[in-house]
Amino acid sequence: MATITSIDPTTEEVLARFEEDDEKLVEQRIAAARAAVGVLREAGFAKRAEWMRAAAELLDADADVLAELITAEMGKPHAQARAEVHKSANAMRYYAEHAEEFLTGRSLDDPSVVGASRAGARYDPLGVVLAVMPWNYPIWQVIRFAAPALMAGNTGLLKHASNVPQAALYLSTLFERGGFPEGAFATLLISSSRVADVIRDPRVAAVTLTGSEGAGRSVGEAAGSVLKKAVLELGGSDPFVVMPSADIAAAAETAVRARTSNNGQACINAKRFIVHNDVYQEFTDAFVARMAALVVGNPMDPATEIGPLATASGRSDVEELVDDARAKGADVLTGGIRPAGPGFFYPPTVIANIDRDMRLFEEEAFGPVASVYRVSSLEEAFEVANALDFGLGSAFWSTDPAEITAAITGIESGAVFINGMTLSYPELPFGGIKRSGHGRELSIEGIREFCNLKTVWVA
Repeated sequence: MATITSIDPTTEEVLARFEEDDEKLVEQRIAAARAAVGVLREAGFAKRAEWMRAAAELLDADADVLAELITAEMGKPHAQARAEVHKSANAMRYYAEHAEEFLTGRSLDDPSVVGASRAGARYDPLGVVLAVMPWNYPIWQVIRFAAPALMAGNTGLLKHASNVPQAALYLSTLFERGGFPEGAFATLLISSSRVADVIRDPRVAAVTLTGSEGAGRSVGEAAGSVLKKAVLELGGSDPFVVMPSADIAAAAETAVRARTSNNGQACINAKRFIVHNDVYQEFTDAFVARMAALVVGNPMDPATEIGPLATASGRSDVEELVDDARAKGADVLTGGIRPAGPGFFYPPTVIANIDRDMRLFEEEAFGPVASVYRVSSLEEAFEVANALDFGLGSAFWSTDPAEITAAITGIESGAVFINGMTLSYPELPFGGIKRSGHGRELSIEGIREFCNLKTVWVA
């Protein structure tokens, strides 16, 4: 079996090495997950909520140590890592509070219209669900699947990203520590090449993935080959549209956070800044100045605003996109040069005058690189915003009611945020369209994704 390695992206030092799980251990964990389905179902909502709240308390209590682990393993600023942990615990409490309400089902007021004494629909858990999760939010991405899945009565198997094995191992024990039965949630330390075999295992009912387009195609193909449910949350190249009536100072300040949170490595980071000609210079000047002033450094330093990218390959991918755009005539307004020294650092970068011949026009930049586009009308702004086959999140800045109404209906995405930045909340559904995937996480829709909506008819 291959070795899974945890590397500190700040120093490039090896933190830990782990042997992959062998086939016998994987088999044991799948069997335990399948056996635990009946236990969770019989426990009922109240008991599962009790366990979930206890696990949330443990997560909050571990926040300091866990945040240090997250920062060491993937490089996000420590304050952001702590916020991720607490956000995850809050999502666990949210589903503990609302799961039963969300899955109550319904009954016909007059079942005689269908020839029955009682008729309606109910939500039943599907069974074992495999989660294939990314490194950029190593706790939050997992919890936003696990909390609703477990509260619905499903069990979970986690195949985490190979560069965050210590986060994966932490999560492997969290729910059992909270009281969930053995097998309810377990980590599989396996390589990506072994995921398809787990998906095809007849004891696994469904799969969810957050990750790249390539990973989504691979997982979707494996699930489709055995006709299993798959939820796919994939990449994005989110537009951030600024119109003349907007508060330009607020838009520019928010734009920096929208582009650089998590070191610019989030699918819902704003990546394409589409600015009306009337305010283009004002917005761009403010945006570039703030991006250039960001403090890049050790993510454990409270003063640091941008840490390293998570992997060497991730930095190379970003660097290649910037170099391609520069070589083809784009203007680099700030950044764009890899710094010397250890660590996978890349500076906050703003690029203008991008055309369709440049890879940056079509491809997602998964790092602190912003593309700025100039438009002359609302219609042109929508045209640029919708030009790509991505459709995850979007932001629209205007105080004109007619423009806002047009944006809500006219921007092709899974979410539109008006005069703010795209974020995820347990209370709101999350997901995309087009090449950004299908299905939804979070809110009522997220917990229902891995349930069987069963029609019930009684003569």
